[in-house]
Amino acid sequence: MANGLLVITGPTAVGKTRMGVLLAERFGGEIISADSMQIYKGMSIGTAAPTEEEMRGVAHHLIGCVPAFENYSVSRYVADASLAADDILSRGLLPIIVGGTGLYIDSLISGTGFVPSDTALRRRLSDEYDSSGGAAMLEKLAEADAESAAKLHPNDKKRIVRALEVYTLTGQTKSEFDLETKLRAPRYNACRIALSYADRADLYARIDARVDDMMHRGLVCEVRRLLEQGVPRSATAMQAIGYKEIAAALDSGLSPEIAVGAIKQASRRYAKRQLTWLARGTGLNWILWKNMPDYESGLAYSTKFVADSGII
Repeated sequence: MANGLLVITGPTAVGKTRMGVLLAERFGGEIISADSMQIYKGMSIGTAAPTEEEMRGVAHHLIGCVPAFENYSVSRYVADASLAADDILSRGLLPIIVGGTGLYIDSLISGTGFVPSDTALRRRLSDEYDSSGGAAMLEKLAEADAESAAKLHPNDKKRIVRALEVYTLTGQTKSEFDLETKLRAPRYNACRIALSYADRADLYARIDARVDDMMHRGLVCEVRRLLEQGVPRSATAMQAIGYKEIAAALDSGLSPEIAVGAIKQASRRYAKRQLTWLARGTGLNWILWKNMPDYESGLAYSTKFVADSGII
């Protein structure tokens, strides 16, 4: 099937990385990460980015390629990931999207996340907001896009600026642009496989063990290194689970070990949000582990799902 790709998703710590590699070996594919934090450089431990050993010679894309002080967006991800996917397809291989950032995955498949942007224009609009005030900018937006303006508060700088940016670049209101993109046919034909645990307690135990392993491997040193490099605490990268909690402990003069409990709790909450996102979707093929991942059975089920989908 033209434009076919395979998705391996699910909550954190369920074995997506290994399953993706096994499937890439079986079907002749390359992996594109769909993890909103693995994209950043210098954050391999806290984001559980695959090591060279774990990659097993399979090509991986969009891992550790963006400076941690930059703010990466879903539209940028769609542009970068589609470029990688199209290149993989052009070489007769299968793109395999691996990760738990549902918005990235859904936007890539549908193409709806690719909203045009212009950094210089956004900066000018941002400066204008700062000088003119939120009320004036919201009034300016209302003249061009009354529907979007009616939903926003004058203090919502980010969305006001973004709506004005979209209108300036496309001549359409953001509502019109969003509706038009939703009516388009999906950009890719996808077979989606979701991994998780049959028992939520097993998932949480796996998450806790992963956090302990990250601390053992040097997560605290990784956070310190980013701060020493001047990555601001307000950067998107520093809002990642693990980094935010350890940075806060360091700022307070406390032992970073005190953050472990908070990291585990935040990770469990994140897993619940990921599962909630997946529950809203359709067309998912679920593989539920019992106690420990059974990759041999998972590979057999996944192979059947791929064959039935007709993506290859």
